Amino acid sequence: MCLILTAVDCHPQYKLILAANRDEFYDRPTARAGFWEEAPDVIAGRDLQGGGTWMGLTRTGRICAITNYRDPASLKEHSPSRGRLVSRFLLGDETPRDYLAAVVREGADYNGFNLIAGTGAELYWASNRSDRGVERLGPGIHGLSNHLLDTPWPKVTRGKAGLERILARQKTALEEALFALLRDQSRAPDFELPDTGVGLEWERVLSAMFIQSPRYGTRSTTLVLIDRNECVRFIEHSHGASCEDEPVVSRAFSLRTGR
Repeated sequence: MCLILTAVDCHPQYKLILAANRDEFYDRPTARAGFWEEAPDVIAGRDLQGGGTWMGLTRTGRICAITNYRDPASLKEHSPSRGRLVSRFLLGDETPRDYLAAVVREGADYNGFNLIAGTGAELYWASNRSDRGVERLGPGIHGLSNHLLDTPWPKVTRGKAGLERILARQKTALEEALFALLRDQSRAPDFELPDTGVGLEWERVLSAMFIQSPRYGTRSTTLVLIDRNECVRFIEHSHGASCEDEPVVSRAFSLRTGR
């Protein structure tokens, strides 16, 4: 993922709302979300090139998602796939805090990442580019892009504000509003852009919540809604290279965790 917005205990019906965009090169082979044949308790997409996934959950209530930490100067060419950190948590049984602490200890092996792991009741964040350790996401709205948790990059600030507005309008059709928020293609003005070492033109492209460019862009948008009875709604929209010309492919799953 390259943008993850979460609302923890902010809604009368849902104890956790997670809305996220995955940005990737269009030619990177990907399988859409579904239950894994070899692990039928897991629902997630698949990175068919590097293995692993960018986000998923399980029938037992485990949930995990990852973003890359943008720092091209420190990229290691042959580092392990960061997506496997997500699948390892989904397939394992360590507590979220213990798992993230262990991942941070081995973090030097990987290119930069942010990892969110937990359950509908408690979510934690950690990064191998931070000395903050493992942090629990307290009640409220949080945003994560390609820097540390709640770093006020334009897309994070805009996304959190948009999510707050949606939650304040209780009669709004929630799923529709969240998908509309994450389709925002507006770019930040130059004076708000971070300098991450990719050049001004790429900073402009990457500043949008929904990214489009000739070779790289938002490949999927995912919503996870977990209510107070542990009922989960998982919806994925897959996007083509052209927002105007390619249809949106939608997949939706409903399940009850912990059973």
